[in-house]
Amino acid sequence: MKIIVPMAGMGKRMRPHTLTVPKPLIPIAGKPIVHRLVEDIAKVCAEPVEEVAFIIGRSFGKEVEQDLIKIAESVGGKGTICYQDEALGTAHAILCAQSALDGHVVVAFADTLFKADFTLDTNVDGTIWVQSVEDPKPFGVVKLDDAGQITDFVEKPQTFVSDLAIIGIYYFKDGEYLKRELQYLLDNNIMDKGEYQLTNALENMKNKGTQFVPGRVTEWLDCGNKDATVYTNQRYLEFLQERGEKLTATSAQVTNSVIIEPVYLGENVTITNSVVGPHVSVGAGSRITGSVVSNSIVQQSATIEHANVAGSMIGSHATLSGKSLDLSVGDYNTMRL
Repeated sequence: MKIIVPMAGMGKRMRPHTLTVPKPLIPIAGKPIVHRLVEDIAKVCAEPVEEVAFIIGRSFGKEVEQDLIKIAESVGGKGTICYQDEALGTAHAILCAQSALDGHVVVAFADTLFKADFTLDTNVDGTIWVQSVEDPKPFGVVKLDDAGQITDFVEKPQTFVSDLAIIGIYYFKDGEYLKRELQYLLDNNIMDKGEYQLTNALENMKNKGTQFVPGRVTEWLDCGNKDATVYTNQRYLEFLQERGEKLTATSAQVTNSVIIEPVYLGENVTITNSVVGPHVSVGAGSRITGSVVSNSIVQQSATIEHANVAGSMIGSHATLSGKSLDLSVGDYNTMRL
């Protein structure tokens, strides 16, 4: 199995947190979003992961590239770094990893997480992972026939055609076939709104007889903005608690404080005279003193003193002193309220 992960953008909607760190590397319950995504895909695959190809911008830097290679190795695969030098759409991004497009392939865009209880059927031509949503208008959706196969792809329908939203994860039995269809779009300059779109390739494949089926996830978690990411952290902590996973590092120190689970405490975290939780992730080396923190993400080496923090993201190396409301504090910032 090959996993292709397009993640070329830094994530403008997540600023200031993405000024120094690409959005897919923002931590959820102690691990980067993209790490969680790759792990969860590996769990539903019925075969070993051979390779994980990450499509990134060159500005991400060598340190990020090394971190991505380690993520691939953590699920038993080889890590490959591919570059998208110009944002020309989803089909173009995937084709940047054409060296990995052979055999069984999963394509997963790195701004979403999910919960699923199925094992991927690798015998079907293709699977498009979907989730029922109340308002399908902002999403691409699929229509199904009576046999449960996908008959149509509809982008952002303004009148109701289906409530099955495409979540951005796809399986293809034949990666070479996918590569040829993507290349066809580029060779013939077939664009939609100025970009080469994966949905156009899917439509062409369907018209040639490729049978796509839906893979229905039980929960779809978006990481598109601060509030969505905080909520995703909340739900992911609950998933990990249900699985019985250890959420507190051995080196974390909690003194005269109350921890309301689920809470993730990373290596060398110090909690003193505070109430932390529920639904809080605290990154390695961070310190919380005399504070109340709930439903928040605190990244690495941050300091919170005498503050009341809820529904917030606090960046790495940030310092927060005094009281706070609903915050989005970027890396290396210092705030006194």
